[in-house]
Amino acid sequence: MLHTDAVEAGRDEGPLRSAVVVNPVKVTDLEALRRTVGDTLDAAGWPEPLWFETTPDDPGRGQTEKALAAGVDVVFACGGDGTVMACVDALVGTEVALAVLPQGTGNLLAANLGLSDELPAGLAVAIERGRRLLDVGEVDGHHFAVMAGMGFDAQMLDATSETTKRRIGWPAYVVGAARHLRDRPMRVWIRLDDQAPLRRRARSVLVANVGRLQGGVTLLTEAEPDDGYLDVAVLTPRTLRQWLSLGWAVLRRRDRVPRMEVYRARRVEITSNRSQPRELDGDLIEPGRELRVQIRRRALWLCVPRPEQDPDLAEDASAAAERGERLVEEGRGEREE
Repeated sequence: MLHTDAVEAGRDEGPLRSAVVVNPVKVTDLEALRRTVGDTLDAAGWPEPLWFETTPDDPGRGQTEKALAAGVDVVFACGGDGTVMACVDALVGTEVALAVLPQGTGNLLAANLGLSDELPAGLAVAIERGRRLLDVGEVDGHHFAVMAGMGFDAQMLDATSETTKRRIGWPAYVVGAARHLRDRPMRVWIRLDDQAPLRRRARSVLVANVGRLQGGVTLLTEAEPDDGYLDVAVLTPRTLRQWLSLGWAVLRRRDRVPRMEVYRARRVEITSNRSQPRELDGDLIEPGRELRVQIRRRALWLCVPRPEQDPDLAEDASAAAERGERLVEEGRGEREE
């Protein structure tokens, strides 16, 4: 459920200054993107945005820091999960809002917070100034808005090629997952806050700020991005039959999911008996034996739809897209006059 203080109007006293941090590899026509964004913001009375392109060496954090130094009010992250996570890293703890313009295979933050994958909707959401103040997770000085993981989930990401993702979209992850269903489990010790460690033989441990996975599948039904807690899922299937049983229960949104334990904590320390693949918000990080996560409360402003009907922001994505199309058409009309 949406918390009562979650959506705020933002600053309404005048046009906002903005910057676009874009991954050029993810964009088919960069010049067309610049025209559409510029024209739409101009029609809304906003000044021309600053533009920064990411590089292989800097996926977005340095560019976002330059935008902050220039005094912007909103940063548009235009790319995949890696671009968004890099922007989040720089924006945590500031008053500058993040607006997501998804360009990747399927952006996890967008899927969880009702952010459409259509460009007009992303622009409309920012212009309308709906805001939500989110918690974020922190791992070794890096931040995530969706989830961190160790084990199977990171193996799946590593086994999924960029070519396959571009060709078939998020189902490519299913192909990657199939390659590791029969791998041996890891032996882990999981400490939740100051409690005694749990000992498990797990395939994956996920530490989540929100609950939806790729393809809109909800794994953690109680996870909320502003409730002050991280939700921890410990997956323990060992056979193909157990994987199928777990997956079916998740798809059916059952209250009890076999071979999955769920906990809540503000600090989570996961230690494995051997080095494991790890990921943050769908991007691989260096493998390691430990994953130490802590929550940072109310640390990130995110541009979100102003929900018209349903308290679940994801239900308003189509309405935001329609409003965005009208804004884009207005922008094009003004340029052609």
